[in-house]
Amino acid sequence: MASASVPSILSTSTASSTPKHHHLAAASTSSALRLETKQQNVNVNVKQGYIRRRELLLKGMGVTVPVLVSPLPCQGREVEVGSVLPPFPSDSNFVLFKASPKDTPALRAGNVQPYQFILPPTWKQARVANILSGNYCQPKCAEPWVEVKFEDENQGKVQVVASPLIRLTNKPNATIEDIGSPEKVIASLGAFVTGNSYDSDELLETSVEKLGDQTYYKYVLETPFALTGSHNLAKATAKGNTVVLFVASANDKQWQSSEKTLKAILDSFQV
Repeated sequence: MASASVPSILSTSTASSTPKHHHLAAASTSSALRLETKQQNVNVNVKQGYIRRRELLLKGMGVTVPVLVSPLPCQGREVEVGSVLPPFPSDSNFVLFKASPKDTPALRAGNVQPYQFILPPTWKQARVANILSGNYCQPKCAEPWVEVKFEDENQGKVQVVASPLIRLTNKPNATIEDIGSPEKVIASLGAFVTGNSYDSDELLETSVEKLGDQTYYKYVLETPFALTGSHNLAKATAKGNTVVLFVASANDKQWQSSEKTLKAILDSFQV
């Protein structure tokens, strides 16, 4: 089977993050999700203001010097995954994303085992803020982090969230069954599905899936107050020292047309 990662779409995190982010390292990922958009807007405004002041200063000195600026975050999401990923052999309506150490800090550190899933070719990779990526805490992160994110404005979005195993159990190399029931696992990780909070009443359905030696817990949630969207699908498993959570989210409008697609994406996820 052909494989590819998506390094050419954009880097999920870089070491050039501003120092302001580091004092938030101990904050929970769920709180950071709410700050991401606001922080990006502030960074853009600060950078634009700096560039303008520099231009005025140079003009006042009578000097014409080109100012080189790296692309802003809003310019990073341009390429459809269908142009860089191989077709999924079993269904030509999808392409296959196979994560590699080039894609995330945790994969490079060996904290997460490689994973894969399918995507519609029109989807695009979304930037993961440095504070959410786990870049600042690898190889020993105490809180969950976001591995990768992909989205389509008409269909929804997906993301891979990784959590240190020790956050859920003290047993080394525990399986997902060792941690507990599907309900217990989602109670611990539900906030990372919704982006804010989790209520057990939002859980509509659970199931257990076996793929080879790996066991997965699957969830269907209706989350009217979630930041990620009013409809969420999730799939969790444990391998090595990490619990990996795959989340597919949509608002009401997206869900009407893409429920089947999002469920197919979720079903394809494996570590």
